Amino acid sequence: MVRLDHLVNVLGGYGVRVSSCPVPPSTVIRGVAVHDPTGPEGTAGDVFLAVGARSLSEAVSAARAARAVVVLARDGDGEQMSAPDLAVLVVDPSVSWSQLAGVVYGVVLEGRETAAGRGPTDLFALADSLAGTVGGAVTIEDRLARVVAYSSLSQESDPARSETVLRRRAPETLRALFESRGVPAHLAASDEPLFVAPAPGLTGRMVVAVRVGREPLGSVWVSTPAPLTGDRLAALADSAPTVALHLLRSRASADLERQVESDLVIRLLEGTPDAATLIGRLGLAPGTLRVVAVRTRAAADRHAGLLLAFEHATMGFGWSRPGRSALTDNTVYTILPADRVRTAREWLAGLRAGLPAHLTLCAGIGAAASSADLKLSRQEADECLALHEHRPSVSVTPAYDESWGDILLQRLRATARTGRVPARGPVAELRSHDRANGTPFVATLRAWLDAQGDLTEAADRLGVHPNTVRNRLRRMNEIAVLDLHDARARLAMTIDLAAAEDEPAVENP
Repeated sequence: MVRLDHLVNVLGGYGVRVSSCPVPPSTVIRGVAVHDPTGPEGTAGDVFLAVGARSLSEAVSAARAARAVVVLARDGDGEQMSAPDLAVLVVDPSVSWSQLAGVVYGVVLEGRETAAGRGPTDLFALADSLAGTVGGAVTIEDRLARVVAYSSLSQESDPARSETVLRRRAPETLRALFESRGVPAHLAASDEPLFVAPAPGLTGRMVVAVRVGREPLGSVWVSTPAPLTGDRLAALADSAPTVALHLLRSRASADLERQVESDLVIRLLEGTPDAATLIGRLGLAPGTLRVVAVRTRAAADRHAGLLLAFEHATMGFGWSRPGRSALTDNTVYTILPADRVRTAREWLAGLRAGLPAHLTLCAGIGAAASSADLKLSRQEADECLALHEHRPSVSVTPAYDESWGDILLQRLRATARTGRVPARGPVAELRSHDRANGTPFVATLRAWLDAQGDLTEAADRLGVHPNTVRNRLRRMNEIAVLDLHDARARLAMTIDLAAAEDEPAVENP
């Protein structure tokens, strides 16, 4: 069971476009029917797969007979079709019906289980079956070269494969070897299996690309010291469409999982009276939580980096990862069970390690909160994120517990930039005098206030003699009414200085 808008979102990634959709997006889809001109009439389903229909009009007629609310069909020679009672979705010719059927059945019929956190396990059984046929250990990787399934380790395995399975990704040295031998280029351009000759720690590999239509989904690797031939080679080549079907269903399940999770997380971040219930639906234990806000920077494509961070944050099903995430606007938000800042930083370190080296990750960690206070923790995470983006060279991710003072000053500076601080006063008059005469009076006042009136310490901060500071203060009092003996006046000037952008402390001794 799944909503129509969720189904459309998932199918959009597999060569399906919307021709017309008069049906409400919130319509619930519960069943699937397949066009069969020779079969018995009366087969009904909310989604109708018009396999073999000669035109869109024939597909729509058959879908109505099946009492469907959405029909998937080929568009033939660019035929356009709309129906007042049906959502018409057009399938790309490069996508096979068997692959598309796997996605639709997986999303519609398995939606309830995947939303609850169950992940597909068929790929491991498939890897074991293929390994028995080809006579070598099998590893299945997704389009980002991450290991998603592998055959039993009781089979003969070389050190490179063992490390790949343990890391869930090939080590950097092995990826460099494959790159030098043209493996990624071959997988991108060809459906034919390729043999990779042995190397130190590597007995040899046969690899074949897995794709749907023109879109790469991953690859299948077999450990073998020599090229596969005959039936074993055919078995590897024939496995690619089957693996593609499983990867499509796995990806559809993950897409649905992410959609359900994101909806719940966004509701919590915006504030809701049923927060405790939503935390339970997300599979998080009641207790102390924190919101972590993440953005990425990349020279080429900012959005691609953000999507990669979101995919990594949500990789694996609910039971296998600590946090729950949502991507909204240009930020990835994660609700993380963490009473200590260290826990959140360790999670961020794992996220950063899984991203390409060219991506710069900025993040902010909100203070500890209950489920009802996650809206506040999100605001704190946003402010810490802004602090990190202002100073990206800082290696330690700002956390509200430790950075509230910097955040307060950041708020003051934001207020100052909107013109909501007094345009006149002692600090403003000293600034004007400095600009007009090149004097260092504002820096001197800041040093004196930071030193709490200690002339010697203020002089050390400025690199001048204490008498120089004393003389400057006398001249400054002639320009503006400083009233340095009044505690409230000193506090007001400290705030005024803090609200301004930091000025270089270059002095004229």
